[in-house]
Amino acid sequence: MEPLFGVLLGLILVVASSAQNNCTCATNKRTVCAQDTSGNCTCTLVGSNRKVDCSTLTSKCLLMKAQMIPLKEKRFQGRPRGLLDNDGIYNPDCEDSGIFKARQCNQTDTCWCVNTAGVRRTEKGDKSLSCGELVRTSWIYIELKHQKRSSAFNVLDVANALKHLFESRYKLHPKYIATVKYDFPLIQIRLNQDDSEKSRCDVDIADVAYYFEKDIKDDSLFQSNSTLTVSVNGDALDIEKLWIYYVDEKPPEFCMRQLVAGVSAVVTVVMLTASFGITVLVILRCLRTRKYEKVEIKEMGEIRAPSLQLP
Repeated sequence: MEPLFGVLLGLILVVASSAQNNCTCATNKRTVCAQDTSGNCTCTLVGSNRKVDCSTLTSKCLLMKAQMIPLKEKRFQGRPRGLLDNDGIYNPDCEDSGIFKARQCNQTDTCWCVNTAGVRRTEKGDKSLSCGELVRTSWIYIELKHQKRSSAFNVLDVANALKHLFESRYKLHPKYIATVKYDFPLIQIRLNQDDSEKSRCDVDIADVAYYFEKDIKDDSLFQSNSTLTVSVNGDALDIEKLWIYYVDEKPPEFCMRQLVAGVSAVVTVVMLTASFGITVLVILRCLRTRKYEKVEIKEMGEIRAPSLQLP
């Protein structure tokens, strides 16, 4: 009986170990997962106790926050790395639902307002800055450029391949994919998602764009961490460059000070140019007038000179 008991115990341990290894979050590698006593796999965000729904994409705000955790632990000349005040990666404040808070601030108490994609849409100010609402990003334009090849892809094949990618990998409903245009070697993808038509089960286009951007930059957020491969009718679509543009439901609220300064500089240059032009014209006119006067005097002299020689 003892050998049989040992075999059964070994099988149980193998199954338990296999189950533990399968306790991962497929859609978010920045998580810590563990099984409870009931065998349920629970995943929380790195650096917090916030639970993550691994059946869908994690919000961009939570992903950025999790990305900052290891950066905050590393020091460089006494300052935390990755916490620079710029328009790229920063340590965001997230609502309980995972979306960005309308106002974001850094450690120097500099604040600004963001849209649902976490992109700054106002000038920066101090903590007295008020952001009345989180303005929704309703349109996202993704522009791609693929590597050089001898011939262009078929336009319809490119559109179908990218639509399938966004639907299968990022779980985006096809109704939110407005258009996919291809003009060799440029590709443009337009995502449109109004707040009125988005349900709680739908992934947000801002999160989709962030996952896609990470995939293109070989920093996949999926647990497999595999390099993204897109096939167009059997041929690999190798992306060389990527641009993402965000269009909000309301226009951005940047102040006009810098614009006014720029316009003033342009006006000054125009005025100086105009003044210089007028001065040059006056000088040229004077020179021409003097030249004409000299010629006239010379001609009059030549006319009068012969009359003096007559008897």
